[in-house]
Amino acid sequence: MTFASRVLAGCRAVGNPIVVGIDPRIEMIPTALRASESKDRGGQAAVFRRFARELIDVVAGRVVAVKFQAAFYEALGLEGMAALRDGLAYARAAGLIVILDGKRNDIGSTAEAYAEGYLSARADDPHSAQTAPWPADALTINAYLGFDGVQPFLNAARATGNGVFALVRTSNPSAGQLQDLVAAGLPLYRHVADRLAQWAAPDRDDSGYSLLGAVVGATYPQQLAELREVLPGILFLVPGYGAQGGSARDVAAAFDDAGLGALVSSSRGLAFAHLRPDLSARHGPNWQRAVEDAVAEMADELAADTPAGRLRATRP
Repeated sequence: MTFASRVLAGCRAVGNPIVVGIDPRIEMIPTALRASESKDRGGQAAVFRRFARELIDVVAGRVVAVKFQAAFYEALGLEGMAALRDGLAYARAAGLIVILDGKRNDIGSTAEAYAEGYLSARADDPHSAQTAPWPADALTINAYLGFDGVQPFLNAARATGNGVFALVRTSNPSAGQLQDLVAAGLPLYRHVADRLAQWAAPDRDDSGYSLLGAVVGATYPQQLAELREVLPGILFLVPGYGAQGGSARDVAAAFDDAGLGALVSSSRGLAFAHLRPDLSARHGPNWQRAVEDAVAEMADELAADTPAGRLRATRP
C-alpha cells in the first residue's frame, strides 16, 4: 500500500484521525516513571524510552499515528537519540503510522543524506525497521529552499512507500510575520501551497491523495479552510489541537466529505493528560487511564463537530 492509502486505511480502522504527539519533557512525565531518574542525560533518556513505550502501549489500536518530536531527544545527545530510535521502532511494531517531526531542510547531497537516513525503512518490509537508521513512516520538512530541497525527500519516500509533510501554514502565534507577507497578490503561505500542489500531483495514488502532505495549523481555521480548497488530494497534518487552542470546529474544514484527508495532532493534551485536574482526580496515579480518557474525548469531539465522525460508521 502507498503511504496515503495506509493513512486512510488506518483512520478507517480506528475510526478517527488522531495523532498522539510524543514530546517528552522530563518535568511533565508521570512521577512514577521518573522516580529513579538520575540527573545525567542517560538517566533522562531511559525515562523517555520507558514513557514512550508505555504511552504507545496505551494508544495503539485507539489512534492512527504517533508523532515524535526529535528536538527533545536530540537535546540529550547520543543517549536521547538511541531512545528516539527505540520509540520509532516500537511504535512501528505496534502497527501505528510513525511520523518523525524534524522539519528537515537542505539541498543537494545534504538533503539526500537526510532523506536516506529518515525515510529508508520500507513500508512493505517489517524487518527493515531493524536495519534502517530511523524507522519512520513520514518526516516533516521545510520547503523554504524550493523544489531542489524537497525533491530528494520525495524520491526517497517514493522508493520506500513513505510520506513527507511540508510546512505550509504553521500554528505558532508569530507565523504570520513571514507566512502572511504578500507577494504577487498572495500571502507567502499560498505560494507555498501552490508549489506543493504541483510537486504532489505526480504521486497521487488511487485514493486520490499524494505521499506529499502539508502541515497546516489548527489555530488559523480560516486559512486552513482556504488551503483545503486549493489543495485537494493533499493529506493535512494539523497540529495545534487542544493545549495550543485549536478546537474540533477549527479543524472541520481540513477533511473531505468522507471524513478523510487530515490527521489531527495533539501532544500535551493527550500524552500528559494526567496533568489535567479533572483526570488526575478521576484516576490518581494511573496516568494511562487519563490518556485513554483524553483520547476518547478528542475522538468524540472530532466525531461530533467534523466530517471525521463518518469514520465511525465505516469502521470495520
